[in-house]
Amino acid sequence: MGRFRFLKSLEIIPQKSNLSFSSNSLKSTTIFIAKGQTLILNSTPSSKISPWSLRNHLNSYRSVHVTSDETQVSIDIEKKDPPNAQIERICKIVLTNTANVESSLDVASIEVSPTLVLEVLKRLSNAGVLALSFFRWAEKQKGFKYSTESYNALIESLGKVKQFKLIWDLVSEMKRKRLLTNDTFALISRRYARARRVNEAIDAFEKMDKFGLKQELPDFNRLIDTLCKSRHVERAQEVFDKMKKRRFDPDIKSYTILLEGWGQQKNLLSMNEVYREMKDDGFEPDVVSYGIMINAHCSAKRYDEAVELFREMEATNCKPSPHIFCTLINGLGSEKRLSEALQFFGQSKKRGFEPEAPTYNAVVGAYCWSMRINDAYRMMDEMRKCGIGPNSRTYDIVLHHLIKAGRTEEAYSVFKRMSRKPGTEPTVSTYEIVVRMFCYNAQVDMAMRIWDEMKARGVLPVMHMYSTLINSLCHEDKLDDACKYFQEMLDIGIRPPGQLFSNLKQALRDEGMEETAVVLAQKIDKLRKLH
Repeated sequence: MGRFRFLKSLEIIPQKSNLSFSSNSLKSTTIFIAKGQTLILNSTPSSKISPWSLRNHLNSYRSVHVTSDETQVSIDIEKKDPPNAQIERICKIVLTNTANVESSLDVASIEVSPTLVLEVLKRLSNAGVLALSFFRWAEKQKGFKYSTESYNALIESLGKVKQFKLIWDLVSEMKRKRLLTNDTFALISRRYARARRVNEAIDAFEKMDKFGLKQELPDFNRLIDTLCKSRHVERAQEVFDKMKKRRFDPDIKSYTILLEGWGQQKNLLSMNEVYREMKDDGFEPDVVSYGIMINAHCSAKRYDEAVELFREMEATNCKPSPHIFCTLINGLGSEKRLSEALQFFGQSKKRGFEPEAPTYNAVVGAYCWSMRINDAYRMMDEMRKCGIGPNSRTYDIVLHHLIKAGRTEEAYSVFKRMSRKPGTEPTVSTYEIVVRMFCYNAQVDMAMRIWDEMKARGVLPVMHMYSTLINSLCHEDKLDDACKYFQEMLDIGIRPPGQLFSNLKQALRDEGMEETAVVLAQKIDKLRKLH
């Protein structure tokens, strides 16, 4: 076993993670995978502070400031089936027949509708190649209708697996059908930025003119927001400085986006410079601006200054939102300043805010950071009484802290309990937590069992889950299984990380399976050519 050093390349469960601070807020491109899902971009969070409050600040901002194996399976889907049942069955057909999607769907007696197509594409958001296969089948069926929404959902799915050549082919199709909108280019810019192809992200924005679309201030704001959220804040600032006044007159949202971007980078100096520039241009800070700056100070562990900003906001008669209370509870709770976190929770109640799941989840997380798990369970009971949960995110918080404390049996018990309750079904983030737990505890058979359960529920795994499971299978000398999951990963259209394939390739060579490694390398090259 000495030659297998793969666990070193696995991501270690962070001692302090932001798992306890995320909420039930979702990315629109992943919400259809499972109810209540939170997208995890990577397994090692860069901060303990929740991105939830920032997203919700900007969401509330928009409402205030913007007007604008190849076995063929035949399943009959009857009209009487509920829409969700139809969607789940179609996804199962696609996922279990990756080599012959269209022929499998042909024998399934499916009645196509625009809504059905859109929802299936959203469910397949982590499987771009399969989503495209479904779309090409669907467009030949009676009842199909081309729409901007279905094309955009497909582009989002393909973008996640970096199939940009295919994306531009779709854009040309959309132009011919007169279905292109500014939103389409915003999606493409975002996927390029997430792939760290910043120049292409900016070029996609600039190409709007070529396709007959006019760039407006909201498009400019979405571009700098995309660059900031993909951790390219410096480039976002460059674009802002270059285009300011020359092409666009920024509004308060433009400045708010940059405040958030520098805040997420914990660059308080640059954030304060933007803040001063914003005020010089005549924009006074509002609840969104204050919320972002409070969150930035919490991210930088400057909690006293965050509290001071809260007091300043109150002194200017700017009323704090529930999201700001949530941010402070998260931050103070993560530092085990539990009593202060609970004081802010009490204040939020006294102000008459309606109970919200994210705020209660923050309190559950605060208790968990101080390892007062029973109090966390008590808060979950209170959530039930208030009719606001607990939700899947609440359970993810508790699971993370139980696993971190080595209480894996209790964690598995909690997982099984949540799996049985309607409304708290495990999401892809939940499955990622549990699969990682079993892999790190050398219980890879249990990890595969959970994986199969996840697939049976129609939940699609993400790249980090494949990496964790395949590396663990290599470590346990279960190379046939490792190759099976690796092939599944390729079938979905996910291009594997270089280190993952390097680990698998070395394991195969050590066991005299070089031919298998060569075949897999050829398949990766084929997939790369589509990018």
